[in-house]
Amino acid sequence: MTAVTESASAPPMTDYVAGFAASVVDADIPSDVQRLAKKSILDALGVALSGSVSEPLHVLNSYLEELGCVGKATVFGSALRLSPRFAALANGTAMHADDYDDTLQAETGRFQGIHPTAPVLAALLAAGEARGASGRDVLTAYQVGVEVACRLFDATHVNHILHGFHATATCGMLGASVAVTRLYGGDANAMRTTLGIAASQAGGLQENFGTMVKPFHAGRSAECAIVSADLQRKGFTASPIVLEAKRGFFQALGGGSEPPRLMDKLGKPWSFSDRGIWLKPFPTGSLGHPAMTTMLNLVRRHDVQPDAVQTIRVFTSQNIHHTLLHHRPTTELQAKFSLEFCLATLLLERQCGLNQFNDAYVNRPDVQAMISRVDYQTFSAEQSQREKHTIVTSFVEIVMKDGTVLSARADFGKGNKADPMTEEEIADKFRECAAYRRWPTPQTEKAIALIGRLEEIEDIRELTEQFAVADLKR
Repeated sequence: MTAVTESASAPPMTDYVAGFAASVVDADIPSDVQRLAKKSILDALGVALSGSVSEPLHVLNSYLEELGCVGKATVFGSALRLSPRFAALANGTAMHADDYDDTLQAETGRFQGIHPTAPVLAALLAAGEARGASGRDVLTAYQVGVEVACRLFDATHVNHILHGFHATATCGMLGASVAVTRLYGGDANAMRTTLGIAASQAGGLQENFGTMVKPFHAGRSAECAIVSADLQRKGFTASPIVLEAKRGFFQALGGGSEPPRLMDKLGKPWSFSDRGIWLKPFPTGSLGHPAMTTMLNLVRRHDVQPDAVQTIRVFTSQNIHHTLLHHRPTTELQAKFSLEFCLATLLLERQCGLNQFNDAYVNRPDVQAMISRVDYQTFSAEQSQREKHTIVTSFVEIVMKDGTVLSARADFGKGNKADPMTEEEIADKFRECAAYRRWPTPQTEKAIALIGRLEEIEDIRELTEQFAVADLKR
């Protein structure tokens, strides 16, 4: 599909997005989308708890505390209450800190994906808490913001990703911006202006994958969303055609766009029910999850013992190999983007969870030795086309010392629409994250119940206050 590169030939994408975001009513949102949205919110708030004690949050919260920007919004898992923009920055970073948050994968033939919930939800909860917004208003704005983020990602030219931008920090921020403007009651004109303000702040580079900056992208997206919506309300001006303009968002950050992937697509169907938004069973980059799901299944089915394994071979696309770029990791954050580490850990532990992602575990001699046995190769684009691969098709082979080879192909991983995590599995994941944070069980169960009836909550502070602490230690 040929990319549109000039505003003269591009449809009015900014106007279309703004009109959709301002006009959606609850009746437009199917019940299955409502259910899936609450499942993603439960998932995100759980990973915010575990993320609240991550090293990036230790650094960031220390910095924010020094700023002294006291306000009405809760910094989850801490005693801090800051102005909404800075609470959104902290909470968005926490939601993405463990790389355990949800993902919309790109379509086949495209690249990578976007983490839509972290920037959108973090911005909305901070802005909503300061205003005493209702749970229903937050839920509706969340669904609008996620839908916009996902469809904008779909419409970006492939060069947006290939040249190094991180879609969570670009399209995710635009989705969060219209979500906050929606919560503020903004009309289509307000939406256009907010998009114009937000688009000039879009950034985030893949080079920082495997460092503290990657989760910071989600936090900054949430913060910029609130700043953009607040400035619009105070009279700031901006271009009303920032998406399609020849010097605008799509052109500057990717060399063009593919409007048919956006126009008349918002809510038709909703992204939650279309390709589906993946919920993660592992706190790692989702592109590796098909291989990880396959590895775990093979190990359990055949009771594979580590000492009996000669080599683990894994084959993915070159794009996945490029994204999971740390092939000999030595830190926790590098390990999250190391398929070799993940497969080695699954063989050694039969799990790959929060407790495995720390520098001490990554550098254990047996872990490093098993990593060295993983042979990671890529298949060609021609092979992918010939064999009808998905964007994440992966092959795993476990070569035993006796010559036996155990192998399987995976076209998706656990958490995908084809093999989704259930509501109870997500509730258990929330409990896992809360236990990792040493959260009190009664508080955990109350939060799960509140999210289950989010649309009935009259004041969102009833929920956000569950995530504040006075002196809880990790």
